[in-house]
Amino acid sequence: MVEKKTGLYVGITTDLENRMRQHGQPNSPYVEGPMSKNHALKRERMLKGWSRRKKLELIANASSQQP
Repeated sequence: MVEKKTGLYVGITTDLENRMRQHGQPNSPYVEGPMSKNHALKRERMLKGWSRRKKLELIANASSQQP
């Protein structure tokens, strides 16, 4: 997920570095993968249905678990 001024971007890609350049972001606060395209599409649909608050909680929880 990438946080933009207008919201959080949720999407799938096969080239993360290129996608980050397209969005003008050097890195992303939250990345999942790799996974099959089918699983990625299902996960994307799920995350897009979440509230902004729930997405930010996911990012915060993932950040707190990194070494």
